[in-house]
Amino acid sequence: MQKTTTTTMPTPAAASTAAVSPPGTAADSGVASTSMAAASASLTHSGNKSRERGDSFGDSSGSAKQQHKKDGEMEEETTISPKQQEIPMAIHYMASFHEICVVTALLPLVTLFTCFVTAYVFQYDDVHETHCRVYNIVPSISAITGVSPQRYFWRFSIALHIGPRIPIAFVYKNYYRAQLARLAPSLVPKTSWLITLILVLNCIEIAALGGVTYISNRENYPVHERIFITFMICSLCYMLATIKLNSILNARQTLTEHQRLSIKWKKILFVASILSTIGLLVFFAKHRFYCHDLAFSWFAFFEYLIAIANMLFHFTIIWDFPSQFMLIVQGPPETLKNHLAGKPKLN
Repeated sequence: MQKTTTTTMPTPAAASTAAVSPPGTAADSGVASTSMAAASASLTHSGNKSRERGDSFGDSSGSAKQQHKKDGEMEEETTISPKQQEIPMAIHYMASFHEICVVTALLPLVTLFTCFVTAYVFQYDDVHETHCRVYNIVPSISAITGVSPQRYFWRFSIALHIGPRIPIAFVYKNYYRAQLARLAPSLVPKTSWLITLILVLNCIEIAALGGVTYISNRENYPVHERIFITFMICSLCYMLATIKLNSILNARQTLTEHQRLSIKWKKILFVASILSTIGLLVFFAKHRFYCHDLAFSWFAFFEYLIAIANMLFHFTIIWDFPSQFMLIVQGPPETLKNHLAGKPKLN
């Protein structure tokens, strides 16, 4: 009978069990330590890679957020409301500021000459009547503009004259303020105060001119006289303050031909106004208290000189603004403000 030998293969569990050596031997301890160190190094390497991936993801996420925020801000800045989008940009009116100033300044001068000629020719006795009943050859401005129909012509002319004078006063204020940057910081407060004073004096002079025009000496002489005195004082103070301001702003500056002409004639007309005012006061006193012959004629003569000097003083605006334009523009307010803010100011 043949003997058969059977070999049994160990199971995985038995193999594993057989691979583990019992504790206590040196070789077994070295193998275990090496295995644990390798596992620990592998875990550490994996953690470092994970952190690097996390940091990279965090950086990219933060950059994306910042970019999104910037895009949002740019969208907010460029976003225009529907109402603004409906308003197209358009210029409805453009006029030469130089021409407006010329017409405004010459209008009362031409009207005054017309009233003088027509009243002197057609209403001689009415315009030469005075309380002294003395000989007189030159009627006063109040006389020639206080009779009909000259009074209506004069009042209509002054109404057209005063209208542009008010915005021109504020244009001058901004024109002077734009030149403050060239001054030393110590001069700015004083000069700014002088600019405000000029604006106030100019507005009072305009108001007094309207009062003298519409309240005639025949209707209410005491009120007419007080308003005329106010007009004279404000007019002279305005001239003096304007000349002083120009001397401050243009100190050590190279002036253009227009600027030199403007300053030169302002000074000449101011001196003429001062001398005419002195003559007017002297002959007014002679007429009022002594009733001298021709005293009222000399008073009227100096009154005309004062009025003409005042008109020509304001006429020097043609040299201050030789090439500007007045616009009436349609468009979104924010767009217009941003457009104007980017334009250089006149220094």
